[in-house]
Amino acid sequence: MDNRPICFFDSGIGGSTILKEVMKLLPNENYIYYADSINNPYGQKTKEKLFDVVDSVVKKLLKFDPKVIVCACNTATEMVLNDIREKYPNTLFVGTEPAVKIVYDKYPDKKSIVMTTKGTHDSERFQKLFEKYKTVDSTLIEANELAGLIENGEDAFPYLNSLLKDYKGNEIVVLGCTHFPLVKDEIKKILGPVTFIDGGIGIAKRIDSLIEKNEGSGSLKIIETSLKVEDKIKDIVNS
Repeated sequence: MDNRPICFFDSGIGGSTILKEVMKLLPNENYIYYADSINNPYGQKTKEKLFDVVDSVVKKLLKFDPKVIVCACNTATEMVLNDIREKYPNTLFVGTEPAVKIVYDKYPDKKSIVMTTKGTHDSERFQKLFEKYKTVDSTLIEANELAGLIENGEDAFPYLNSLLKDYKGNEIVVLGCTHFPLVKDEIKKILGPVTFIDGGIGIAKRIDSLIEKNEGSGSLKIIETSLKVEDKIKDIVNS
């Protein structure tokens, strides 16, 4: 039995959409969630700045002796996680990235949208991933302001409407940022009954395959850096 915590971090509440799926699959684990709201959004930072931000977070989480650290942010995974792994070779990391392969495998003939932040969109790693798995009718859309709107509790519908109103008829939407699942209802109002794809379930299965399980009752500790988001995260996890 290994009762060390599984640690998560993201630029605020977004990564709790991943945490939710992991907790469903592994309810007996101890979790620590680091909500780095003060540095939200990650998606608009340079690689150098983002590395410094993530490095600082990792140093804080290592104090808890985690059995795995989950980078619950697509942008941070794409831009800096490989460098972080090199700096901390004895730490197990799990990242997340836009699930474009699922569209390639399951919906190759359907019209799809892949929504990302600018940081994810511009990263070399993501561009290679998209080129490898893009389907015949797949469109990349940068939603640069969306994570910030969600994090600050602002109405994201006007921004989403201006961004997506010309894409009615698309059947699949890949949510390439962990904040984006929190505005599924708004996206449906614009595009209709689309199928959403994100990486949450896949990440949960990946973690399940890597760790030695805990047999206790499980716990959740939330660390905040700026906005008071603990209640929001608990609501997302319990929804």
